[in-house]
Amino acid sequence: MAKIWVLQHIICETLGTIADALDGAGISYQYIRPFAGDPVPKEIGGASGLIVMGGPMGVYEQGAYPFLADEMHLIEKALRAQVPILGVCLGSQLLAATLGAAVTKGQRKEIGWYPVTLADSCKDDPLWSGVESPFIAYHWHGDVFELPTGATALASSALTRFQAFRYGQSAYGFLFHMEVTPLIIRDMVETFGDELHEAKVDGADILQRAPDYLPRLQATGSLVFQRWSNPVVKSQD
Repeated sequence: MAKIWVLQHIICETLGTIADALDGAGISYQYIRPFAGDPVPKEIGGASGLIVMGGPMGVYEQGAYPFLADEMHLIEKALRAQVPILGVCLGSQLLAATLGAAVTKGQRKEIGWYPVTLADSCKDDPLWSGVESPFIAYHWHGDVFELPTGATALASSALTRFQAFRYGQSAYGFLFHMEVTPLIIRDMVETFGDELHEAKVDGADILQRAPDYLPRLQATGSLVFQRWSNPVVKSQD
């Protein structure tokens, strides 16, 4: 059976609906929690795919979070082995940085529900073809990445030029969140209350708007995550 390694950076940011896609494809997964002391594997050989989740730290904070350098080393190994990679939020930034792109603080934090517009390149992308654009996505990030050399830009928002990219055939980075559930959103609002206050973002408004936007976002995410799982399954055939 195919097995995915999942690098998790904080308890409240789990696989969410990505787990549903993996379960549906018969793919097992294992959380690796470096923030809780789990060692980051030095080689990718034991995994059929790698998912790197979001978190409150920045790529440039490796002095405070030395495991981030270990994660980038593992991402590099996965890229060389052409193992499918999915980076979400911080995970997309780590993927971009591993590919040599700059990751910096954005002009302001993008938190809440905002439209994402897909690029023309999505029309024939293995994950995004046929997805209607724009759609409202859930955002929670302060940092942004430049497009890595050789990568294909897939999406943008009014505030952020690069919201998603593909590198090669099966390495994807999404700055926005499609994996969220009502529980994950609630936990994030509660966990990051100080950040919301500092950014002058109304957490209650985020929760109130969730029923309006979440059904379509989850439907989009379900399709994209199922498609991402396909090469993982094929690699085991």
